[in-house]
Amino acid sequence: MDQAKKRQVELRVLRGSLIVLKRRCGKPNCKCAGGEPHQTPVLSYSDRGVTRMVCLRPEQVAVVKAALGRYRRELARLETEALAGIAALRRAVASDKSR
Repeated sequence: MDQAKKRQVELRVLRGSLIVLKRRCGKPNCKCAGGEPHQTPVLSYSDRGVTRMVCLRPEQVAVVKAALGRYRRELARLETEALAGIAALRRAVASDKSR
């Protein structure tokens, strides 16, 4: 099996943010010393109040973006469902009071 295929992970949903870290490596002869810093795509997420990061390979960025989008859509759907449940509960309580 191809090594790249072996390392691919199936990601349904991810919580966090996709960011790009920009930094200089410190090597005096590196191109970043006098120009553009190195850029690394990273998934940033919070775990029990601590910000954690996972460095990504360039080919993983699209997969991570898609999983983050699915998480946000599901979260929005749950929020809509929860608000509808609260509205239904309020109506039930109000009709019980009017009897």
